[in-house]
Amino acid sequence: MSIKTESVSLSFGNKSVLKGITLEVKPKEILSIIGPNGAGKTTLLNMITGNLSDHNGEVYYDSRPLNTISIQERAYIRSVMSQFQNIAFDYSVMDIIQMGWLDHKFNMISSDLENYQNDVIEECDLQSLVNQKFNTLSGGEQRRVHFARTLLQLWQPPNANDQNYLLLDEPFSNLDMVHKLSMMRSIKKRAAAGTGILMILHDLNLAYSFSDRIIILKKGSIVKEGDVQEMLNEDLLSKAYETNIMIDQDPINIRYY
Repeated sequence: MSIKTESVSLSFGNKSVLKGITLEVKPKEILSIIGPNGAGKTTLLNMITGNLSDHNGEVYYDSRPLNTISIQERAYIRSVMSQFQNIAFDYSVMDIIQMGWLDHKFNMISSDLENYQNDVIEECDLQSLVNQKFNTLSGGEQRRVHFARTLLQLWQPPNANDQNYLLLDEPFSNLDMVHKLSMMRSIKKRAAAGTGILMILHDLNLAYSFSDRIIILKKGSIVKEGDVQEMLNEDLLSKAYETNIMIDQDPINIRYY
């Protein structure tokens, strides 16, 4: 049970964007993909979610080719938080959050779901914002609303046990440190409960502090993959980012100079 890519490649015209990417998102694990700007991280995530389908190689959800799974069924298996999620219409915060359960496969609004929704709203510190218009919020507040919607999509009835995945592109952007740590605790809580987590991150300190495995992507190729201690290497990171990087080990602190 996992999400896998096998030898996935993508080109735009004569430009090769991704080159033979093979990876696996496992249950109960946080996998972070890091790398310099333009490495292909968001493009790779869009291929894994199915938003980009014109590629070579295969993407599998629990051994099933992604191109054989309907869009609706994909939404039952994985919940996605994109980097840019502009809302054109004048929705309230609650409207956006509840998009996480509209057309849900369980086709019901139960007391369990309502309780979970209330817990998610509190978990994301949105109690005072639920009646406000989404487009009046700050960038960080909007990220927390989208995260709440993403979490709500993961809900299952107490007797269900379907494997699911959380796919996040720069989830911590525009957040202050308090809400970054709160969101990270929420992510770790889902991983501990069995959800497979894939994150695209630019903050190396967060990636190395909270991940189980890390992939470094550069110019469309995987430079290296491994657990945190294996990847905590100054030479490796300095070459990947083409700048001098120093690492303090205890506690982990990654500095650029």
